[in-house]
Amino acid sequence: MTKTHKIGVVSHSKKKVKKKIAFIAHDAKKVDMVMLVNNHKSKLQLYEIIATGATGEMIHKKTGLDVKQMLGGPDGGDLQIGGLIASGGIDLVIFLRDPLTAQPHEPDISALLRVCDVHNIPLVTNLASAEYLLKGFCKVATV
Repeated sequence: MTKTHKIGVVSHSKKKVKKKIAFIAHDAKKVDMVMLVNNHKSKLQLYEIIATGATGEMIHKKTGLDVKQMLGGPDGGDLQIGGLIASGGIDLVIFLRDPLTAQPHEPDISALLRVCDVHNIPLVTNLASAEYLLKGFCKVATV
């Protein structure tokens, strides 16, 4: 299979590549994130999980799933995930935001949301949407 990427790189790979899901959660939403991942653990183990610092650490410790950890969000982790999105390295973003708390790295958060829109990457920012999208995403990706 030959695939041409937007940046002009051509790969000749017949290897099935795991879909990649990015997980980000503000402090007040980390417990919700772990519950979400635990609820879908059997499906999520088929995917590559990428997460910002403390979120990734918590997911790994509480679920045992392998997690590729980026920096913490305020330390540039949101921007690292944004870079992966821009280069075609993320298929879905689950970002459980705390809408009631001001974030010191709000410009990074806005940039992450924008890059999802620019590259047409599915993005959810609350638990109900995450549950709904994960059910459909995992079903479609395993067919």
